[in-house]
Amino acid sequence: MTAQTPLITHLIELRGRVVRAGLAWIVATIICYLFAADIYQFFLKPLATAFGENSSHRLIATSLPETFLTYIKLAIYGGFFAAFPIIATEIYLFIAPGLFKHEKRVIAPYLILAPILFFMGAAMAYYYVMPKAWEFFLSFETPKGDGTVPLMVEAKVSEYLGLVMHIVLAFGLSFQLPILLTLLIRFGLMSTQTLAKGRRYAVVILLTIAAFITPPDILSQILLFIPLYALYEVSILIGRMIEARREAPEKEITHA
Repeated sequence: MTAQTPLITHLIELRGRVVRAGLAWIVATIICYLFAADIYQFFLKPLATAFGENSSHRLIATSLPETFLTYIKLAIYGGFFAAFPIIATEIYLFIAPGLFKHEKRVIAPYLILAPILFFMGAAMAYYYVMPKAWEFFLSFETPKGDGTVPLMVEAKVSEYLGLVMHIVLAFGLSFQLPILLTLLIRFGLMSTQTLAKGRRYAVVILLTIAAFITPPDILSQILLFIPLYALYEVSILIGRMIEARREAPEKEITHA
């Protein structure tokens, strides 16, 4: 019975942390829903800019509950992002007792760096990539002329939100690349020499990733590939500093 007590204690603690994280998400979702229309208008700004002033373009809803359900989805997404610091803290506090002191020192900076990189990627998607992508898609519109039928884009409310969130998540998650690579280097699972020799393969892999997670246009893919490759090179530089610090004590012991 006593052997089972630690497991029960961990399960009780896990339940408590899941409940607190879930409540934080629910509260943040409710708050986001109260401002869902304003948040949606914020996401519409790149499209409005691409449409231009005095435009006759509009968004459409093809069913009665579409706008309501779109706001619900937007609130859930926004609630998760708003509550993520609390969720991440609960996860860390649950696993921290099982970590050694040096492991805590290794992981702690990444807990701060990960959301910063995510929001950097999301900001790049919002302020730079989406305006360019929307201008590209709108360039296929056809004006009305003699003997021709005009072609005008009228995006659905739900589809636009889905596309925006897809791009934001793709860029935010892609910007986690330095964290993944430097952690692999820090724990000795990969070396900077391997990364440097594999640049040609990295280019192919990163281009493939960019093709899969961005809208189907070459512009968005290039705009994601460029920062990804830059982050790949930054990871190599950071990894070399990590390896240099790790090798310094070994050299002192050897000379001693």
